[in-house]
Amino acid sequence: MTTTPDLSSQRALSDTLPHVLAERRPEVTVIGDVMLDGWWTGNIERMCREAPAPVVDLLRREFSPGGAANTAMNLAALGAKVTLAGIVGMDANGERLKALLHDGGVDVRYLLQLPGVVTPTKIRVSSAGQIMFRLDDCAAPVPEDATDTLAGLLPEAVAGRDAVIICDYGTGTLENGMIGKVAAAVGLAKGRPLTVVDAHDPRCWSVLEPDLVTPNAMEASRMLGIKLPDGPARAPFLAGQRDRMLQLTGAKAVVATLDRDGTILLTDGTSHRTWARPATEKQASGAGDTFVAALTIGRACGLPLTTSLDLAQAAADVVVQQAGTAICRTEELSRYLGSFAETTLEPAELMARLGSERAHGKRIVLTNGCFDVLHRGHTRYLNQARQLGDVLVVALNSDESVRKLKGPGRPINHVADRAAVIGALSCVDYVTVFDTPTPIPLIQQIRPEIYAKGGDYTPAMLAETAAVEECGGEVAILDYVAEQSTSAVVERIRNGAREVEA
Repeated sequence: MTTTPDLSSQRALSDTLPHVLAERRPEVTVIGDVMLDGWWTGNIERMCREAPAPVVDLLRREFSPGGAANTAMNLAALGAKVTLAGIVGMDANGERLKALLHDGGVDVRYLLQLPGVVTPTKIRVSSAGQIMFRLDDCAAPVPEDATDTLAGLLPEAVAGRDAVIICDYGTGTLENGMIGKVAAAVGLAKGRPLTVVDAHDPRCWSVLEPDLVTPNAMEASRMLGIKLPDGPARAPFLAGQRDRMLQLTGAKAVVATLDRDGTILLTDGTSHRTWARPATEKQASGAGDTFVAALTIGRACGLPLTTSLDLAQAAADVVVQQAGTAICRTEELSRYLGSFAETTLEPAELMARLGSERAHGKRIVLTNGCFDVLHRGHTRYLNQARQLGDVLVVALNSDESVRKLKGPGRPINHVADRAAVIGALSCVDYVTVFDTPTPIPLIQQIRPEIYAKGGDYTPAMLAETAAVEECGGEVAILDYVAEQSTSAVVERIRNGAREVEA
């Protein structure tokens, strides 16, 4: 008899994790604003006679599901069993959209195709890699009788589901009193599914008391009535608004997505950030939909919230490498996570990379450890370390040095595996390995601005402090979580005990 492994203590983003989630086939219903995205490309070689406007000679027309439909496509591509509930028109674009969804493995039985409705369509026209303009076709409002018909189907659409995602982008599907009707359908569902709200204004959905809401920076700013600071300062600023954002949304957790600056999780009990690995500029769209889909799958399968967040960031990193409205598939996510197995840098290459980082004015944070059997204490500590500067370097003890420190039974995972799971964390920029009794020689070589260490001691107790200060750096002592030691985790594994954590 095959037992389903418990994922509640899973911290590592290994290349096998996406396949484990896909095999579980969580059932998810997506409700909301369904769109069709068009990506038309061509050449511009002349101006039109009627006005000072360029003439685009179209070479290629591509269409893909957008909005809630893109979220559904990403869920299906990551292995979920997906049902989409929404409204489209009985027009050519509605037919095209339903066909694309069907081909993508999405159940469209609750996607109503009605006369008198215009299928919302956004067509981006580009030339030489530059979007010239966008055409939005969504002129006709959604009739009230159409939303009433959809509302009548919702109890059946959400029954027995592991998760429900609400996608409210203001195109009309969730108007005409639909918020209360959706909330009633979800509230009456047996066992109440995980509920995620992706809305332009999450405040409207506070009556639902969702598990998660995922506003982007603009939506968070509008919700708070405050202009956010620019760039990396947005995350710590929003952290200071945690209580207010939780109150306004009625949610158990808020995940604010910040584009190139990653995301920040705001809850009563957990502080966590992710850092994006942005691509060079591409005509990409829909990474937020991918993020929400992967986040939902992770939570629906029992992953801790922080691990689900890192998984979602990895999925978003995959799609921003692609042009158009892209989706992230299980195999692509697995391959991306597996790529970190070869990311350990030799000292010479590490120094070259750090030289480039410093040339751009970035502060280097260095930490070190065995990091054998990744657990909550590790990820919390590394997340805190990354927030001390701009670049986090993690130096791993070699296998031989771990044996000298921990005994002949350790490490449980050899250094290549330890480097892979550490490198896959979004908070970690570079991984290297050292074999000396202390990291002092590495400190003298890297000369970090910050040397981070977790434990129940002071800088004066560390042998490394003098070396750090001689290089002009400072030592930072981070939170010590005694019950989260690797030895304690290994002991729980041996005894068959289970660690429970959201």
